[in-house]
Amino acid sequence: MAVRLALAVLSAGSALAHTCPGSGSYIHAKSETTVTVGKATCKAVQDEMLARVNGQESKAWHDPHNNGHYTLLSQGGSQLEFSRKTGNGQYTDKLTFTFEDEADGCKVSGCSESQVFSIADFSTNYCNLRMLYCGASDGCHPVTKDGQSFSVKETEVTSSFGASHDPSACLKTAATSFFA
Repeated sequence: MAVRLALAVLSAGSALAHTCPGSGSYIHAKSETTVTVGKATCKAVQDEMLARVNGQESKAWHDPHNNGHYTLLSQGGSQLEFSRKTGNGQYTDKLTFTFEDEADGCKVSGCSESQVFSIADFSTNYCNLRMLYCGASDGCHPVTKDGQSFSVKETEVTSSFGASHDPSACLKTAATSFFA
């Protein structure tokens, strides 16, 4: 009974007005963000996200969160959907972004969900989202001219039980060491 109550409370706490991609696993890590990209149109924000994802092959951009690899799944109107495979190729997460133009910029709602059983994600789902919208002032490397001037303010960040949302975890590339 206590477990059911805890699951209900956790589910209610994460029931936001975000569009999430869903997961094949009943128990999985998840992160949701709402950000405002000041003085930018949503088209410019979408173009920057697409330029980052498309720039992986040409080396114009790489995912600084442990060298993951993003793939565009769908693009339509005010929504983009991606998948992200971890740098070691072991795990895949799915992401959905929705966009709304506002007077002061573009409101972006994002949701990233692990596709397998997971609880602690060490900020991975949060970083999956953040690495596609963060600006140069956040330590990120925008690709487009408009992206260079993005001013990003996270207004809401929530993560499922056990998942975290630490911005400093996003700008880390796994180091490989070799012993002789």
